[in-house]
Amino acid sequence: MATRKFETEVNQLLHLIIHSLYSHKEIFVRELVSNASDALDKLKYLTLTDEACKSLPFDPRIDISFDADKKTLSIADTGIGMNEADLVEQLGTIAKSGTRNFVAQLTGDAKKDSNLIGQFGVGFYSCFMVADRVDVISRKAGEDKAWQWSSDGKGEYEISEARRDTAGTTVTLHLNENGQEYANHWQIESIIKKYSNHIPFSIYLHYEDIRYEGKDKDRKEIKEQKIDKVNEASALWKCAKKDLKDEDYKDFYKTTGHDTEDPLLWVHTQAEGTMEYTTLFYVPKKAPFNLYYSDFKPGLKLYVKRVFITDDDKELLPHYLRFVRGVIDSEDLPLNVSREILQQNRVLAKIKSSSVKKLLDEFKTLSEDKEKYDAFYKEFGRLLKEGLYQDYENREALLELVRFKSTGAEGFAGLAQYKERMQPEQKAIYYITGEHEETLRHSPLLEMYQKKNIEVLIMDDPLDELVMPSVGRYKDIEFKSINRSDAAEELKTEQDKQEEKQAEPVIKRMKDVLGDEVKEVKASARLSDSPCCLVVDEKDPTVQMQGLLKAMGQDGPEIKPILEINPTHEIIKKLESVQDDSLFADATRLLFEQALLIEGAPIKKPVDFVKRLNSMLGRAL
Repeated sequence: MATRKFETEVNQLLHLIIHSLYSHKEIFVRELVSNASDALDKLKYLTLTDEACKSLPFDPRIDISFDADKKTLSIADTGIGMNEADLVEQLGTIAKSGTRNFVAQLTGDAKKDSNLIGQFGVGFYSCFMVADRVDVISRKAGEDKAWQWSSDGKGEYEISEARRDTAGTTVTLHLNENGQEYANHWQIESIIKKYSNHIPFSIYLHYEDIRYEGKDKDRKEIKEQKIDKVNEASALWKCAKKDLKDEDYKDFYKTTGHDTEDPLLWVHTQAEGTMEYTTLFYVPKKAPFNLYYSDFKPGLKLYVKRVFITDDDKELLPHYLRFVRGVIDSEDLPLNVSREILQQNRVLAKIKSSSVKKLLDEFKTLSEDKEKYDAFYKEFGRLLKEGLYQDYENREALLELVRFKSTGAEGFAGLAQYKERMQPEQKAIYYITGEHEETLRHSPLLEMYQKKNIEVLIMDDPLDELVMPSVGRYKDIEFKSINRSDAAEELKTEQDKQEEKQAEPVIKRMKDVLGDEVKEVKASARLSDSPCCLVVDEKDPTVQMQGLLKAMGQDGPEIKPILEINPTHEIIKKLESVQDDSLFADATRLLFEQALLIEGAPIKKPVDFVKRLNSMLGRAL
């Protein structure tokens, strides 16, 4: 017998489960039954597709039994089973589940962490909520040896050789005070019907039925061992929609999605004709905590004729829809379809294309309820923006779904609503990009647009910098970034052009002072209250994009900004008459540096900036 220690992350996970999740403790049944179903899925697939495994016996079933006197509960399956190495990898360590990232999110607040772990799915370890000790006996299909894994969940586990007549796994829980209520026929049956009714394999409940015969002194207690099938085993996605209730969909989602909350929505499609397939998609209420991690695993399962094929293929839906969970079941794919074939398969490509359109249509319907859609968008809107960048075929549909903060509306604004609010003379959809919403809302770049009552979209997500230039237009209306020099040109009046000409002498002096630090100094028509602002040339990346590229390790040549001045501003007017070259230079540099600060760009020599500022304060006082 070998004694080993759990990984540190498993210890943290177990501590949280045992101490924080008593209100959800019944889900251990759901998790263990779901694991048993997965094991049966894997063996079924091998016996159908792998020549070496076709001779293996396969009698798929899940058996649940309990002993009220010994306070034990056992869940057994005839699935693929585990050998010694599998037990160590799957129960003693954390492999590729993203749990390390999960543990890094823990706050120490039991209530918050309980919600977080609900999103993660507590899996096998949930059984320690109700058990003082857990024994797992397993024999891998095609192997002769069986192994036993045992632990009390307090830091260590033991592995030893064991006996099991057939392939599969038996998990036995030695119930603690919190778990003794589950050594009960009616309790277990109700949980199975609630969470696992549509697991596609039969679940049998073994129990002792007690009845009494006779009267008074002749009354006898008769005990009889019974086995009842307690689930429909119907593969819910294959059931006719008219035969399913909302609760059926919700319960199936909680089982397959490892979620304690109801889904936000679901889409059930049963296609017939030239292609036959079924899809059942779910959208969670909350985004998984690891949604943006590189090892995030999409929650879709692919079946062929109800035979599980894979749950780890990123080709089933586009990457930006990776938050969607559920099932795709095709009648037209071969059972031994490989991942390489999946990536090139025309049938799956058509299913994928149709599924994307169906989902986007469902999101469009959801958008008619602003409150619900805002909640959805808060969780998944950033991924729809990824779609704008990745999915050209569905770009028009996605443009109707994306939302932005705006100077013209509270909360999120859609492009259709923006278009309705456009001014008669307005020819473009204007937007401003940057790091912080509050800073952007007070940017001097907005002044002319506010004065003309032109709405500007506020884009404070770094992703906007990548996405918007690639999109270009919405319904033949051009997108224009007001961070760029050309955005205000079309709004210039004759008076603006006259003021620009009058400012040429001061512009030349300022350019001489700043030299190569700027690409150009020019008069601006976009400013009313501020003396100056920074913009970039039409083809140059913005300050924010430059920072984003550097963060991605793409250091390019230094991009010089354009300094735009307000020729009618009091400071610029006074600057025109300054004869002292030193004073003029200090004032020019201070104007440039304050514009850098507003843009969130660094000042190269902060010490010199402070000296200039102090010098100007001294003169003013």
